[in-house]
Amino acid sequence: MPLRFLPLLRSMLAPVLACMCLNVSAAPSEAMTVYGEAPKYPASFQHFDFVNPNAPKGGSLSRAAMEIGQFNYITPYVDQGTGVAQVNDWVYSPLAFRSLDEPYTVYGLVAQKMERDPEGLWVRFYLNPKARFADDTPITARDVAYTYNLLMTKGSLGFRMLYGEVKGMEVEGPLQVRFDFKSNQNRTLALDLASMRILPQHWWETRDFSNGGGFEPPLGSGPYSVSQVDPGRSISFERNKNWWARDLPVSKGLYNFDRLTVNFYGDTDVARELLKGGAFDYNREFSATGFSIGYDSPKLTDGRLQKGVFAKQKPGAAQGFAFNLQNPFFQDRRVRQALSLLWDFEWTNKQMMRSFYVRQQSYFPKSEMAATALPDAREREILEPLRGKVPDEVFTQVYQAPKTDGSGYIRDKQLQALALLKEAGWSAKNNTLVNAQGEPLSFTFLDGQGGFDRMILPYKRTLAQIGINMEIRKIDSAQYVNRLNARDYDMIVVGFPRSGDPIVSPGRELYDMYGSRSATQPGASNAFVLRDPAVDTLLDGLVQANTRDEMVHYARALDRVLQWGYYMIPNYYSVGTPTVYQNRFARPALEPKYDEGLNTWWEVSKTAQTNAAMNATGKASEGH
Repeated sequence: MPLRFLPLLRSMLAPVLACMCLNVSAAPSEAMTVYGEAPKYPASFQHFDFVNPNAPKGGSLSRAAMEIGQFNYITPYVDQGTGVAQVNDWVYSPLAFRSLDEPYTVYGLVAQKMERDPEGLWVRFYLNPKARFADDTPITARDVAYTYNLLMTKGSLGFRMLYGEVKGMEVEGPLQVRFDFKSNQNRTLALDLASMRILPQHWWETRDFSNGGGFEPPLGSGPYSVSQVDPGRSISFERNKNWWARDLPVSKGLYNFDRLTVNFYGDTDVARELLKGGAFDYNREFSATGFSIGYDSPKLTDGRLQKGVFAKQKPGAAQGFAFNLQNPFFQDRRVRQALSLLWDFEWTNKQMMRSFYVRQQSYFPKSEMAATALPDAREREILEPLRGKVPDEVFTQVYQAPKTDGSGYIRDKQLQALALLKEAGWSAKNNTLVNAQGEPLSFTFLDGQGGFDRMILPYKRTLAQIGINMEIRKIDSAQYVNRLNARDYDMIVVGFPRSGDPIVSPGRELYDMYGSRSATQPGASNAFVLRDPAVDTLLDGLVQANTRDEMVHYARALDRVLQWGYYMIPNYYSVGTPTVYQNRFARPALEPKYDEGLNTWWEVSKTAQTNAAMNATGKASEGH
């Protein structure tokens, strides 16, 4: 599964993480919140604030996939390669829908109402009798049960980790299903289950789900159906005009295009040129240079091509050059710290990325969960039992990533690194650093994405100046996935989550990223191969927290331990989501806080318009 893809689980299964508060009522409700607080929208709400409920339906939008390379099958729920992430959002409906302006609330969709045990030991779903698959077959409780069992036996590893605390499941009636829990300690489980997309038993039981189902358009229950597939290269979706949920409050103003297409490209430069040429409409840009100058053209000048940075309030996703702790060289924290000193972000940002990015300091960037000050009294209580098991700096210092003056001259950092390496038993011999066994300090950076050469080559030169050898090995995406699953690498660039989607409410998915049990599991996101009992203890406390305040304190404590562990060289994040698109769309005036809101857009012109032409027509309304 590709780097940006696996915790698609985040968007499919756990975009909203909730707890089982002991004081919540067991009365069925249209919404569930994390800690039992009142949802933003009452039961009588008509539509979300971030949509235009009168947006016209019709038209089309074609976008580039966020993954580089080809897709191996359509459905995105297994670990065999690359699926199409948008199938999750467009083809299948969840039991409950996440509001994009509330990070901790879901509203009923396939499930008309939801009920939680006051003791936190079960959750019950009452299905909407109008809910249908695209072939007009009713969605029943048996489909819910089938989906759960299918994901747990043949789906991605992340499903088994996410739902691991489910003790059993009972179909209580044609439209009623209950999930029982092993304990009430997993505070995220009810909403993890509520976010599950429901698959049709009568369709999938005759297909090979474990291998992704191939390229056959799957039967869904959502606003779109797969209409055309060019295997590996592109996939198109047609709006289901008779979609059963089209008039529900959670659907008003969403899914406005009649046709959507996702195109997969093996080269980002080629994709930019195709967008400038009008071959497709929308691109989520991951390169600062590409965003800053890669689209310069007459179309950008006159407005036919638009650039924007959306979702600026959205928390960031952690990213960095990850150390594989299975490499004996990297098991010494001093070695990891030394190598972390030697990547010159300030020079790289200025020279290669036009100072577009902000240096990452936390595993929860742009979030209240980030540890940006000394631990308060409650954090010290959480951390004190771990004293001696975590770095001492956790208690006494605020982590700051190494900083340079941006000149490209970092001799001071090289001297600091050499001192740390000397403490760790490395010494110079024939211009090479060697350990007591005479082994040279040498490792490989595995690149399966492309685009990192410019940043890595200066780092390679800096390392070589003090006797460290780093090889850069580029491989194709299929090989990369295999080696990632086998943990066959020394260093890689990785995101947490791999999808690049930030964690706005951390919970059980953190076990997949940092928990000991996921260290060597194929498909898991634990790129460090981290097995740390102290980290496991903090993960347990975070997942079991009874209040948001308690969860935040555990998250900050976890952040400190990961920061000072030097498990990766932290990279950077942008102030929002850089996007380039053809000027033929409008969007609501109010942008959703936690999403770019593409599903709220609508078409106002068949062709890209100049700014002057768009303004003259009066169609450049709302958030255009």
